[in-house]
Amino acid sequence: MKPFTEIIPRGLVVSCQAAEGEPLHGSEIMARMAIAAEVGGAAGIRANGPSDVRAIVQSVHLPVLGIYKKQYPDSAVYITPTFEEARQVVDAGAAAVAIDATNRARPGGESLEALIGRIHDELKVPIMADISTFEEGVRAAELGCDAVASTLSGYVEGSAKLPGPDLELVRRLAAGVAVAVVAEGRYHSPEQAGEAIRAGAHAVVVGTTITRPQVITKMYRDAVEESFR
Repeated sequence: MKPFTEIIPRGLVVSCQAAEGEPLHGSEIMARMAIAAEVGGAAGIRANGPSDVRAIVQSVHLPVLGIYKKQYPDSAVYITPTFEEARQVVDAGAAAVAIDATNRARPGGESLEALIGRIHDELKVPIMADISTFEEGVRAAELGCDAVASTLSGYVEGSAKLPGPDLELVRRLAAGVAVAVVAEGRYHSPEQAGEAIRAGAHAVVVGTTITRPQVITKMYRDAVEESFR
């Protein structure tokens, strides 16, 4: 198994995702979005679900960090919650897998440690832990995750609620864990992404402000309308 840092190089990872009901939903569209990201110089792609992962892998020469968002009735965890979701995105071509590594109860009562071990043993790909707090990041690294990401900070109860990225969490993780740190979550400008690298991040994942034009449009519209007042 290659190390995470050899699969996902230093730089920008573009998250190409569109939920069902959004204007750009669809694997073909997400593949075209990934091509645009590659042309722009992205170092990797984060993609959701086997269909999108497969289409993107077939369209670009970049490593794909796969996730599979799925809801289970007995758990709030939904980013690659079980081994089955991890298996499907790896079978589709993902070179690494990101999983929810928060302290929340997992579907079926499975332990995070067991899931990490099974992905490593059976799928033989590195794992990025999406966490919401420093303590979760330390625990994920200790359990064997190959990278930790600030993805869920602000989205899980008990984590910092900030309008922008949690750069302090990135700094603490960079100083406190022995694995790669990835900055993700509410990065709305190139300046913020650059600050994350200076804070010690190996890579920065940016999604909404690159790949969700309806949200980008609303940001500009709100700023314009505010100027009228």
